Amino acid sequence: MPDDGEDTGTVVKTGNFLSHSDLLSYEELLRVVKLAVSLGMDKIRLTGGEPLVRKGIIDFIHRLSKVEGLEQIRLTTNGVLLQEYGAQLYENGVQQINVSLDSLQPDKFKKITGRDRFADVWKGLMLAKDIGFRIKLNVVAMKGINDDEFGDFAELALNYPFQVRFIEFMPVGDKNSWQRKRFIEADSIREMVDSKGTLTPFEKQYGQGPARMYHLTADDGRSGSLGFISPISHHFCDQCNRLRLTSEGQLRACLLRDSETDLKKIIRSGGTDQEIVESIRQTILNKPQGHNLQDELGEGEKAGCSGRMSRIGG
Repeated sequence: MPDDGEDTGTVVKTGNFLSHSDLLSYEELLRVVKLAVSLGMDKIRLTGGEPLVRKGIIDFIHRLSKVEGLEQIRLTTNGVLLQEYGAQLYENGVQQINVSLDSLQPDKFKKITGRDRFADVWKGLMLAKDIGFRIKLNVVAMKGINDDEFGDFAELALNYPFQVRFIEFMPVGDKNSWQRKRFIEADSIREMVDSKGTLTPFEKQYGQGPARMYHLTADDGRSGSLGFISPISHHFCDQCNRLRLTSEGQLRACLLRDSETDLKKIIRSGGTDQEIVESIRQTILNKPQGHNLQDELGEGEKAGCSGRMSRIGG
């Protein structure tokens, strides 16, 4: 969330939060998931915001794990609550997690996140590693903020079984901290970590996701995995097969476009399963072929979609 002195006109600071009735209930979410699985979807990711702060989340995950045809449940988290929930997550079928971590320096972590919780995140990561989770670390690359740590993150990939992935800073939100001067292209990030060893591309596999993955091999024989996600400089729209369902019941076919399908309205007006299925199918058919952020980005200009990443599920 923004610092107290910034972004004071947003819902974060006015206290204009969504009411419980604005959110899809777990029963409504399960209904949509089951119908989506009936259409052939077999993998789901719980994200946010921070999914682990929602009351009853472990029981919901347990119920998801019983959905026939759903093969994988993954979770994206800031890692603060991994110590508390890690074992329960693993026991209920979540065995792959993405942890958002933009700095390995506690002071800088506090400045970026507004919370002095780096130690909690690190302890949670170590616990998750010991439990047996497959762990991906998502690092949003920001020039002048954390670009001096890219080598440290590469070392982390060499020393721990973490898949470290650098993500280009995306201009998302009505009013956020995105600035053109903070943007670093993925190719430049790769050049900045080249000194840590030899990068060899992964063989491309179906379902691998948006990252361009590399084996990193150091001169001393250590090895690890690095990835580069480039939605701006090398967008992967032609390979994207993802849908996002927000907590409010809005279905999005593209993270970077504002078009949404109101599934909550259909559900709460007594819509049938077939009507929901047809809405999901139509959303897929209307999935845009790409975005034009690269053309829109100007020095100091705001571009992109207006939805908050915490609401959309980034």
